[in-house]
Amino acid sequence: MKHAPGHVAVIGAGFAGLAAALRLAQAGAQVTVLDALERPGGKAALGYEDFSSGPTVVTMPQIFRALHERLDLPAPELEAARPTTTYHAHAARPGEGRTFAPEALHVAGSLEPTLSQLSKTEGQRYSSLLAASRRMYLDAAPTFLFAPPPTSARLARYALTRGLRAAPGTSLARYVRSGAFMTPFWLRFATYLGADPYRAPAVLHNIAWVELGYGVWHLQGGLLALAGRLHQKALELDVRFEYGTRVRHLMVHGGRVLGAHTDRGAFAADAWVSAADRALTLGWLGVGEKPTPRGVSGFALQLHLKEDRGRAHHIFWPAQYAREWQDIRAGHLPRDPTLYLHLDGQRAFLLVNAPPKPELEDAPRAYGLLLLKLLQDRLPPELQPLEIEDWLPLGPAEYARVSQGGALYGRAPHGLGGSLRPGWTVPQIRNLAQVGGTVHPGGGVPLSMLSGWNGAGQLLGLRYDALGGLDVPEVGETWA
Repeated sequence: MKHAPGHVAVIGAGFAGLAAALRLAQAGAQVTVLDALERPGGKAALGYEDFSSGPTVVTMPQIFRALHERLDLPAPELEAARPTTTYHAHAARPGEGRTFAPEALHVAGSLEPTLSQLSKTEGQRYSSLLAASRRMYLDAAPTFLFAPPPTSARLARYALTRGLRAAPGTSLARYVRSGAFMTPFWLRFATYLGADPYRAPAVLHNIAWVELGYGVWHLQGGLLALAGRLHQKALELDVRFEYGTRVRHLMVHGGRVLGAHTDRGAFAADAWVSAADRALTLGWLGVGEKPTPRGVSGFALQLHLKEDRGRAHHIFWPAQYAREWQDIRAGHLPRDPTLYLHLDGQRAFLLVNAPPKPELEDAPRAYGLLLLKLLQDRLPPELQPLEIEDWLPLGPAEYARVSQGGALYGRAPHGLGGSLRPGWTVPQIRNLAQVGGTVHPGGGVPLSMLSGWNGAGQLLGLRYDALGGLDVPEVGETWA
């Protein structure tokens, strides 16, 4: 678009939509945000009103700090999680399980606390794979994360200078083989982009470095509080929010979006930003696209606990990790899934991987009860009893309110090409920017905000802003 801002409509009040609205409003645009839900936060706003639909932790703390600085907001309260997560191996009988609680290198300052929990062979393999993950991440970040969507020339330059170090043509499962205990540990990072780890390319191994190198961080108040702060700042900049407004169709003429038909009537604007799932945007435009496999969805339980259990992450492995993914590929809710448990005071969040099939949920509470039984069976003595006041299930049908089929990250990043995300433009549409976790640079709250901030900026011809993404500790340093 690249001219003086007028009236811009943003579809979606998740983190990408909020970041887009704030960038536009700072540039002087009149901004209206349309969202099908009744409050800001996107996926984080599903379920209980007092509860973030997800953990209260984040990665890439530098992006949160930079965004708050750009918006003249007080610095966010971030505290490093130590350890990052505690992993519990399957135990046939109580007391026989094994745990692993790695520390992030740039938080702990040393690998020793992590390596001391492993055998010599496991430790050597851990050090080797961590170094490989760091190399892949540092190679990819300037092109695929903290820069505009790459051009063909930039992709070619990466391929010629760095690409071979990402093991093209090698599967992640083959690349990270480390024995029965550690292989699932390395595989699970690919699920952060919605991948089936047994179909993911080796290049997704770079995700592990973000957590194991730079750390996991507790965000005071959680994601819902962050959404509230960004929403309040947007209101101060005169952004108008229209909640309970589901887009049904985008009206296009002469290569421009003129307006949106919603279930609350029509809205017109000079330019548009869609922070919704890209597949939904294309459907509203009537644009046909070759169907691609969707990434995984989730089945979650929001738990109110009877007592404060502090802050911690736990992952409980099933007896056979591969069988979980066989179930998901077959379109079934897994019978014996990996359990991700996040504790935050008197709240807890339990999540398992699920296929992107909203129609599966004839009885979500029945599956929720199964998960609760599995959880109680796998809890170590120090976490028992986990007494629950009440709970609410959120499955693919609920996540389908904010993404096509309930896929949390859009299309599946399988194969070398599948790991590339579409850019911020839609062919033949001049006044629309597509942002969010289903496009460049990828999923997760920090990258979604980066996408919203810069995709909206590109629409107005503003300079790209990496939000401090490359401002990270050097070798031997820890976070200040």
